[in-house]
Amino acid sequence: MLAAASAAAQSRGITEEAKVPPYTLPDPLVFADGKPVKSAAAWKRRRAELLHIFETEIYGQVPPKPAGLHFELLEKDATVRRKQVRVYFSRAPKPYMDLLLYLPANAKGRVPIFLGLNFIGNQGVKDDPAIRVTEGWTSPHDAAKVRGVQASEWQVDRLLARGYGLATAYYCEIEPDHDGAWKDGVRGLYPEPKADDWGAIGAWAWALMRAMDYLETDPDVDAHRVALMGHSRLGKTALYAGALDQRFAIVISNDSGAGGAALSKRIFGETVADLNRVFPHWFCANFKKYSDHEPDLPVDQHELLALIAPRPLYVASAVEDLWADPKGEFLSALGADPVYRLLTHDGLPTKEMPAVDHAVMGRIGYHVRSGKHDVTAFDWDRYMDFADKFFHHQ
Repeated sequence: MLAAASAAAQSRGITEEAKVPPYTLPDPLVFADGKPVKSAAAWKRRRAELLHIFETEIYGQVPPKPAGLHFELLEKDATVRRKQVRVYFSRAPKPYMDLLLYLPANAKGRVPIFLGLNFIGNQGVKDDPAIRVTEGWTSPHDAAKVRGVQASEWQVDRLLARGYGLATAYYCEIEPDHDGAWKDGVRGLYPEPKADDWGAIGAWAWALMRAMDYLETDPDVDAHRVALMGHSRLGKTALYAGALDQRFAIVISNDSGAGGAALSKRIFGETVADLNRVFPHWFCANFKKYSDHEPDLPVDQHELLALIAPRPLYVASAVEDLWADPKGEFLSALGADPVYRLLTHDGLPTKEMPAVDHAVMGRIGYHVRSGKHDVTAFDWDRYMDFADKFFHHQ
């Protein structure tokens, strides 16, 4: 049903540049009262102002770290350096998420790590029979079918060979991805959400923060060098988590599109109305008032990207992924550039969208790759190059 609805929405979207209506972007370096932001101290106040808007008008406010948060080591294999850790969000046995970690075999000391949520369960990330099958895959036959089927999207061996670890969890263990499921996930631990409270993206982002809580306790992980990566709706999630929690040292958006890296006021591909119609549970209820009323939005997504500053930020697009608006993602990264330059004198090293399959890397990195909506080895190689640059890791 969701696929059919999404296809119907796409048939109505603008995917020709000449048809994009005029739009005006808000300036991230101007306070709501019109005063300019001229210093890092002033940006700190402006950042709080912008974050409050994203929290109350788009993604929803998330609760603090829960008192009942605790962790259980389910499995550890010293030979392949694999760990499976259950993250409990309360003192109750459910809900929880299982965090799968792989670490480089010959690493000495704490290692830098990439963290991200996955779409079909940890067993899909790598063809490893020791990975626990996520709840919901109940038959061995089904489990065998999905083992390693998304290995190309995670490139675990490639990461390990470069000296990076990986931590990942299944996003639907946090909250199932359908309307009305809030009671079945972490939001069910709290009162029914109000209009400015978290949607599912907020819940998934909050869980990434709880994964970070665990990583800070793991003696094999360098918690000061955690790169947060997300693809598609989980790219939106990674950006929001990165805005909320400044412990993430690098934030990476892969094809996150509308509600992620792409500009909302630039009406191209997926729109606010499409998001709210097809995925009404993703955002807070207040976001619905901007369906077909994007000019009324008090912020745009370049300001979400700016909330990552001064930490390194990478935005990636795919040339055939028009629904996610590759140009809108690039323009959003460009729109965050003035904040980065105010704080670090470095930002996006180009004002023009780079050639396909050519990455640019300043404090903000960007590429648009050949192909469709996906995560590929090309993407991962660029992300590791970017992490090498800022983690001083070779």
